[in-house]
Amino acid sequence: MDFGLGVIFVALGLIVSIALHEIGHLVPAKLFGVKVSQYFVGFGKTLWSTRRGDTEYGVKALPLGGYVRMIGMFSPGKPISADAAAEAKLRRRGLGGMIDSMASDAREMSAAEVTPGEEGRAFYSLTTPKKLAVMFGGPVVNLIIATVLFAVILTSFGTATASNRLAGISACILPATESRDCTSADPAAPATAAGLESGDRVLSWNGVAMENWDDISTAIRAGGTQTATVVVDRAGQEVTLTVTPVLAERPVVADGSVVLDAAGRPRTEEVPFVGVGPRYELVPQPISSVPPFVGTVLAGTFEVVLSLPQRLVSITQSVFGTQERDPGVVGLIGVGRFAGEIASIDSADYGLKERTADLLSLIASLNMALFVFNMVPLLPLDGGHIAGALYEGARRQLAKLRGRPDPGHADTAKLMPLTYVVVVFMIGMSLLLAFADIVKPVTLG
Repeated sequence: MDFGLGVIFVALGLIVSIALHEIGHLVPAKLFGVKVSQYFVGFGKTLWSTRRGDTEYGVKALPLGGYVRMIGMFSPGKPISADAAAEAKLRRRGLGGMIDSMASDAREMSAAEVTPGEEGRAFYSLTTPKKLAVMFGGPVVNLIIATVLFAVILTSFGTATASNRLAGISACILPATESRDCTSADPAAPATAAGLESGDRVLSWNGVAMENWDDISTAIRAGGTQTATVVVDRAGQEVTLTVTPVLAERPVVADGSVVLDAAGRPRTEEVPFVGVGPRYELVPQPISSVPPFVGTVLAGTFEVVLSLPQRLVSITQSVFGTQERDPGVVGLIGVGRFAGEIASIDSADYGLKERTADLLSLIASLNMALFVFNMVPLLPLDGGHIAGALYEGARRQLAKLRGRPDPGHADTAKLMPLTYVVVVFMIGMSLLLAFADIVKPVTLG
């Protein structure tokens, strides 16, 4: 695979995910009798479309999203007399009038889609549970896609695990606080002196079988500086070597991170040192590992979305300043670059299996992001319609408990001013991320 193929692979995965998201809305809407006038993947100019019954299905030029158009997304509001309507129109001046005008325009556009006799097929006429089913349908499809892909990755491909095959072989012993090339004055590392090579698979250490990197690390620490007999598999041949570890100052690592002292410097300790590192290999996991893994990814995605405003400020400062770019948030250009880099990695240790697993993981992560982002309770996101349905249902139940008349449909058109703010924010965010991905990209290297 090369750069272009990787980009195409992930782009097609994203388009299919968007199409399935919209089907998640389409199917329950039609099941509940809502009239769906359009189902489109993409925005802009229509490239192809066909009509089946009430619905026009098609593809548009810009594959940056999709939509399902259901009639009557906003309730018509309470009827008022002609005189009252005229008086309200005269009052529409200033900020308050502008807000009222936005809401009124939204109601009128929504009402124009509902022809006489089709009121029962409007979205607003659905019960609260049915509204929730329709609006949850899209994001839940993305969550299902992400879960299925992660399940396939974990159980069929596996997770990158430090193996008993060696990758990094140190040529010399350097002080723990230095990062430089070896010189003739530096003592040779025990691994190099013993003849260990990158690619060797350690079979045993002092007669004890080695199954993974933890076994090797434990054996080195337990043996101290005593000479050890090491048997490795080198290109299908068993080779026996003699290794004598030495004591060396090494950084203290906990949970994969270097431990710092009170002054912010890496803490070090004297430990047996050989100068070898593990090669990471994909190891299939049991199906029971899928739920906790998906839960971890879900929680991490929620954390990113919740901190999005702060991250966008940081990205703005990095683009127009000198600080490091936040790698946790990228736009579509950045995602495409990731896909291309994954597909074009040239390494004997990173084959088709590893590339495919990482590209599928990228698509799964995008679907998880689509699920979480659409849960934000603001229009025009699905979460905004979900919040409106929950408010309407709660208001009706509260009125019922108090013995009061049904208050009717919630007038979500009043949220249109906020909706425009959200739309402007989303457009601005997309442009910022696109600019940042170009001028200060995040790379895998």
